[in-house]
This record gives sequence, C-alpha cells and structure tokens, in this order.
Amino acid sequence: MDIHREAGVDFDYDVLIIGAGVGGHGAALQAVARGLRTAIVEYQEMGGTCINRGCIPSKALLAAAGTLRKLTHTEVFGISVGQVSFDRAKIADHAHQVVTKIRTDLTKSLDKLNVKTIHGKARLTSAQSVLIETAGGPLTVTAQDIIVATGSVPFVPPGIQVDGHTVFTSDEGVRLDWLPQHLCIIGSGYIGLEFSDVFTALGCQVTMIEALDRLLPGFDPDIARMAERVLIKPRGIQTHIKTLAKEIHPGSPVRIVLADGREMTADAVLVATGRIPLTRNLGLEELGLDLGRRGFIPVDDHMATPIPHLWAIGDATGKMMLAHTASAQGAVAVDNICGHPRTVDYQSIPAAVFTHPEIGMVGLTEPQAKEAGYEVATVRTYFGGNSKAIAQAETDGMCKLVYAKDTGVLLGAHILGPEASLLIAECAQAISERATVQRLAQVIHTHPTLSEVLEEAYKRASGV
Repeated sequence: MDIHREAGVDFDYDVLIIGAGVGGHGAALQAVARGLRTAIVEYQEMGGTCINRGCIPSKALLAAAGTLRKLTHTEVFGISVGQVSFDRAKIADHAHQVVTKIRTDLTKSLDKLNVKTIHGKARLTSAQSVLIETAGGPLTVTAQDIIVATGSVPFVPPGIQVDGHTVFTSDEGVRLDWLPQHLCIIGSGYIGLEFSDVFTALGCQVTMIEALDRLLPGFDPDIARMAERVLIKPRGIQTHIKTLAKEIHPGSPVRIVLADGREMTADAVLVATGRIPLTRNLGLEELGLDLGRRGFIPVDDHMATPIPHLWAIGDATGKMMLAHTASAQGAVAVDNICGHPRTVDYQSIPAAVFTHPEIGMVGLTEPQAKEAGYEVATVRTYFGGNSKAIAQAETDGMCKLVYAKDTGVLLGAHILGPEASLLIAECAQAISERATVQRLAQVIHTHPTLSEVLEEAYKRASGV
C-alpha cells in the first residue's frame, strides 16, 4: 500500500465506496488487495442493477429462449423431440434463483475480505465524509478517499406513463410476470433486441418502434443490417423507424400516441430507451460538481473528479455503460488512489448482445473510424463458410474488421454469429496490444472452430 496520508487526520476508512454493484464490488476487491481499510454503502440489493435487474436475470431468460429455439430446430440433425412446451413461471423462477445465488456469492466475498458493508442511503457532506440514513438512524462515516459507484436507472421519456405491469422497463421485464400476446418495444438498442429475442421465443408478437432513422443505431451499419435480416424479420417482428412514441398510456390495451398523431395499441409496452445516471441527491452539486444536463459525474482518465479525494466509476460517469467497464474503472480508481497511475483503455473493452445468434463488438465502427480521421479499410467473412458453423447448423452471421489502411492496426471488430460474445475477446486483446492485421494473420487457430472466421478475416485484410 502506498496511499497518501493526511497528517493529523484520522479517518474511519481508507476508502469508502457508495454503491455495491459490479463496479463497487470491483473497486472493493482491488482496495482490499492494496491493503486498504474498505467500506461499501448500498441502499438497495447488493449487486446493483447488473445482478438484480440487468445482466444476470436477462441472461437466464435468454438461456431459456435459446434452449427453446434449439429444441424446435433439431430436425436438421435427424433428431425429433416432439411437441415442445414451457412453463413461464418456472423460467422466471430460474432467473430469480440465479440472481439470488450470485447476489449471495457477491455479499459473501465482501464479508470474507472484511469489507464493511453499510446498508443505507448515503449523501456526501464533504469529499471525505458521508451521512448515511440507516435503519438504525443517521450515521456519519469518513474516509481518506470516496468512490461514487451509484450506477444508472432506465430512462423513461416525457409523456410515457409506466405502471410496472402493462407499461414497464427492463427492471420489471426481467421478472417475466406475464406474457403479453402483443408486446411493443420502444427502442432498438441492445436492451430492446435482447428482450425481443426472449419474448418472440416464448410466442409473443413483437412490434419495435425506433425514433432514429435506422434500427440498431448504435451498431456498425453492416452488423445492424444483418441483425435485421437474422434477428428481426424472420421472427415476424414489425418495425417502425423514424417514429417517435410521444405518449404511452397504461391499460388493457395500452394506448400509444405517435408524434405524427397516429395511435397504436398493444397488450404491453417495454420502454427500452436507454439509461440515465443515478447521481442526483447525493450532495455532489453542493460540493461544487457540475453534473450537466444529463447528470453524469465528470472524471478524468484516472477516474478522479475535479474535487480532490472524490472519485467516480461506472454508469454514473457515462464513459461506457457496461458492468465490466465499471469493474475495471473501480480497480483503476483504487490504483490511482494508491499512487500507481493508470487509465482505462476504452477502445479495447468489448461488448456483447446475447441474442441467438449473438453480437459482439469492440473498438470503432467503420463510421467512427472515418470520423476519427483514419484512412479506413474493412474486410468481412461469413459463418456460412466456416466448417464448425456448418457442422452445427448455425451459419447465419458475419465478422467485420475495421483497420487502418496505412499501418494495418486493428481499430474495431464486429461479429454477429454463434458465440460472438466469446470470439470478440480475441479481438479485444488484439486491440489492447494495438496489433496489426499482418501480425494477427500469423496466429494459428484450432480447426475446426468458429474462431477461424477471425483467422480468415485477418488473412484477407493482410492480403495473405
């Protein structure tokens, strides 16, 4: 440990973390590894959004959806399974049990490391002290450094009324309380896409409304077009682009009023319009932090705010709203607190959408690379020519590499296909090393595996 001590000042802890989600947990583990006296504050469930209302329960639902899809497409292998049925309540219960186990494991891991867990709502009274409203009354705690890891909540646009049953966000969606015959999803980002995969697999009719001029606007355009062909059209999902849902009124049916005056109805509406930081009413603005219109906490590359001893990580910073990013930022913040400077390499952080098939991405899209000033080159390879994909009858999908034409440095990779969430990790490592396609073309991949889609792409890019 190399943490700076303030002369004559005795703090309750070396580090106090506000928020026990994946980011706060990652920061706590690193703090203990660095020998710091550590406490963590949480006013809701341990594990935050990811474990309780996001990544984990949604993946449990997607696992059920994927199993259903496989069982209904076995004839190609000469396997007949007869009529397939499912029990919605048991699928929901499986997701709940997974959440409970992982939340319990996270809590136990902190206990074993002697991290002090305080249940209550924290408000900063200075950069080194917080007032915590606990069940036993108010508690003041001081720390040499404080890390804010309060995460985010679903964004509900003005005019949309949410009742948690007929009009709901992802928070309620993962509970799978019921199956509407017709579900309308507002937004075509990764949240909307994953839920469309679940609900169509369970027999629901889905309509997707996107305000922007194309579906999946955050994805590389080629991947977005293929996703529409593979994940949307074959499943009978009706889509509306350049369409703004101005008002949504819960009920049976739900009434949706569009900006052009038209009206639609559905049995239920999922609002999947992104997330906003949970940073208000923490005392940050009273300390002089400008959170701006969107509420994100300003931090530098070391995760430090403009106020000494005050740090922030995760969704609250708006840098890259992914659970594993938050965890990495937590470790970086702790290292900087301890006098070991380092930063987060956001370009090499991968992301994935766990649809069937999956989408994986890392680095820059083709338009982003061009906007950044690179002379861009791209290559595409397809799972339709991959031996393993053919053998397992999963040939839908492609791999697209984005690289600098002059140097060959890999700038981005985008994959739609089986196990894309795993395949993208190789590209993430390559980007973290600023590897060239010429160097990557020399890497030998196991045959026959899906990873040969990458090998083929590297070789095409390097002219081999």
